[in-house]
This record gives sequence, C-alpha cells and structure tokens, in this order.
Amino acid sequence: MKLDATAKGVYVIAPTPFHPDGRVDDASADRMTDFFLDAGCDGMTVLGVMGEAPKLDGAEALDFAARIVRRAGSRGKIIVGVTAPGFAAMRSLARGVMDAGAAGVMIAPPSHLRTDDAVVGYFRQAVEAIGEDVPWVLQDYPQLFQVQMTPQVIRRIVEGNPSCVMLKHEDWPGLEKISALRGFQAEGAMRPLSILCGNGGIFLDFEMERGADGAMTGYAFPDMLVELVRLSAAGQREEAHDLFDAHLPLIRYELQPGVGLAVRKHVLMRRGIIASDAQRRPAAGLTAKARAEVEYLLARVARRDPRAKLAAAA
Repeated sequence: MKLDATAKGVYVIAPTPFHPDGRVDDASADRMTDFFLDAGCDGMTVLGVMGEAPKLDGAEALDFAARIVRRAGSRGKIIVGVTAPGFAAMRSLARGVMDAGAAGVMIAPPSHLRTDDAVVGYFRQAVEAIGEDVPWVLQDYPQLFQVQMTPQVIRRIVEGNPSCVMLKHEDWPGLEKISALRGFQAEGAMRPLSILCGNGGIFLDFEMERGADGAMTGYAFPDMLVELVRLSAAGQREEAHDLFDAHLPLIRYELQPGVGLAVRKHVLMRRGIIASDAQRRPAAGLTAKARAEVEYLLARVARRDPRAKLAAAA
C-alpha cells in the first residue's frame, strides 16, 4: 500500500473534525473517512494545512493519522503531512505513521529558504531524517510557504531523491509548470512523477489537460472531483468543463484567505459528513451573512448537480 509514482485520481485533503470544545471528534473522523472513500477517492491526505496540523500536539497528530489509516484499511492510501520546524519532530511523526500503515508522507519547505541550492539541500536533509524508505510528496505551495520552486528545481529534487514519488502542485499560475515537468519526462530528463493538484481545484479542469494525474485538495465535494477527473481522463472534455463550471462559484468562495477552511467545514457539516464545523483556536469563523451566501451558492450548484441539494439549514 505504499505510495508510488503511478498514483492517480483524487486524494482528498481531509480536515481534522473537532467538537465545539476543541476535542478531536473521532466519530466524525470515522464517518468522514467512510464517505470520502465510498465516494470514489483513491486516498486521503491528513494533517495538511486544511487539517489544522499545527494545532495538534505530537501524540494527537499520530493518534489521528493512525485512526484514519485503520478506518481506511485497504480501501484507500493515506498520506500524512509531516512538515515541522525541525527534523526530529518530522522523523518521529513520519516513522510513527508509516509504522501505522500510512502510504507516504507530505513535506513542505520552510519559508526561510531563499535560493535554489538551499531548497534542494533542505529536502535532501529531510529525506535523510525520515529515511529513504519513506515515499513522500513534495508540496509546492508558494502562495503560503513563500518558497518559489521552478520546474528545474523540482527536477533536481526528484532526481536527487528517489523516494519523492509525487508533487502536490499548488503554484498559481502553474499550468506552464505542469507542461514543463511533463516535458522533462517526455525527454527522458526526469523520471516519472505523480502530479496531483490543489488550490481548491480552481484550475483542475485545465490542469488535467496539461498532464496532471488528479486532485489533492479539500473542496467540500470530493465526489464531484472524482467525477471530473474521470471525465477528463476519458477525454470527455465538454462534460468535464460543464461539471466544473457548475461548481466554480463555490470553489472560488472556498478559496478566500482566512475563512476558506471555515467554509469547507461548514459545507461538510451541512452534507452530514462531520458533526460540527468547529475549528481549534485561533480560528476565523463565518458570520451569519457569509453562511447565507454559502447557502445561496449551494442552491445554485444544485441546479446542475443534485449532490448540492441539501436539507434546509437548522
């Protein structure tokens, strides 16, 4: 069940469900895992940015990841975010989740890296820390982490670290980056690499056409992402874009800085996937006006996609 460069489809980014008092909600975590995998997701990624990972202590993080792995069983591969300020914490979590049965881990660069050599060197040290036997995902999210990685730098990282099997592509604009990386592969200048895309899925329609293998994002309708990826892979371009267009206003609304996670958790709660949209503090919640806007957008999506037709909010 280890992750490799052939990975395709949808690896949904999962939130960490909390009770309103801040405790991890185990029942919601189980229900969420079942829903995502039953909806056709090929796997899940936990303890990422959307998973509020910095708000969990080390024991909680390991317990939560291990619970998701156990619940998933053989139905899907689980990737665990292990980004940490230091390599000791990264190694501890990485080895712990791999021992629990995770498929691989995800690592993002620290924001202080400023040169290409520093970026490449950091990931070499990270691999030394977690072990070369651990498959890992390179997270490229410059809008958040403030680290720019050109296609050439990504190629250096991939070629220098055989255990790097996947790129989580979240650059924006980033379509040309996907084309450049696939070009390297076509030329034989870079080994095969799975590319899954984030950014809430806002460019997924064209990212698939540029050569992406699927999605790794937390949009609250991962079942739609599964269908979109399938349509695109089958060459049903117009159907894929029609489906994408129906969801685009809600995808855009979810991408708002600061409150995006609140929107996603609210919609997941409205869908009955998690019991509460609570976040651990510090957190930004939704105002009554924002919740009303989300309901309006859901109603509009439901005109095209019945999955968004939800019972009236209490």
